[in-house]
Amino acid sequence: MKDTDLRPKFISFDIYGTLINFDLDPTTRHLLDGRISDEQWPAFKKQFRGYRFDEVLGDYKPYEQVLQDSFDRVCKRWGIGPTRGAGASFADAVRSWGAHQDVPAPLKLMGENYKLVALSNADTSHLDISIPALGAAFHAVLTAEQAQAYKPRYQAFEYMLDTLNAKPEDFLHVSSHTRYDMHPMHDLGFRNLVLLDRGYDPVTEGYDYTTVESLDQLNKHLGL
Repeated sequence: MKDTDLRPKFISFDIYGTLINFDLDPTTRHLLDGRISDEQWPAFKKQFRGYRFDEVLGDYKPYEQVLQDSFDRVCKRWGIGPTRGAGASFADAVRSWGAHQDVPAPLKLMGENYKLVALSNADTSHLDISIPALGAAFHAVLTAEQAQAYKPRYQAFEYMLDTLNAKPEDFLHVSSHTRYDMHPMHDLGFRNLVLLDRGYDPVTEGYDYTTVESLDQLNKHLGL
C-alpha cells in the first residue's frame, strides 16, 4: 500500500474482530459450565476457533447454525455432549458486542472522506445492530447471508464486486484476519490490503498486505 497518493473508490472492512470487539469467551465458558479445567481452556479455545473456520468452508447456513455446529464438534472432541441452544446463546452475544474503543473516531473521519463497505461473516440481523454501534456512515453493508457464502470462500468477495459493480483495484480492504480475508483476497487480485493487527493471526509474508496497529495509523497513510 502506498501512502497519501492512494485514493481507493471504496474502503471495505471485515467487521467482527476488526471493528467490533469479538469476544465469545464469556459465553463459551458459561456453556461449558466447568466441564473443562482452566489449564485446558487455551487448547479448547484454539480448537473451537478452528472448527468455526472449518464450518464456513462448506455450503451456506445461518451463522447461528455455524456457531452451534462448531461448538458441538469441538465438544465432541473433548468428550462433552451437545449443548442445545448454544448457537442461539452465541448469536445473542454477537448482537451485544460494541466497537473497539479505538474505532469510532477514526472510522467516522474515514467515512467522511471515503465510501465505506462492510463485508461480514454474519447474518444481516447481526449487522443491523452492529453497524450503528460503529458511529460511521457506510455506503454498503454486505453479509454472508446475502452472499450465501462466508469468507474465505471466493463467492463472498465476488458478491461484493458484483453488488458494487467494481474491480479489486477499486478497494482498500481492512481486516484483522489473515485466513478469512488477506489470503483469499490476494489470490483474487486485491492488492490494497491492510491487516489491522489485533493479534488474532500471525503476520505472514508473501500476501502483499500492509500491517497497521490502529485506524489512526491507516488514516495517516491516507493523508487524513
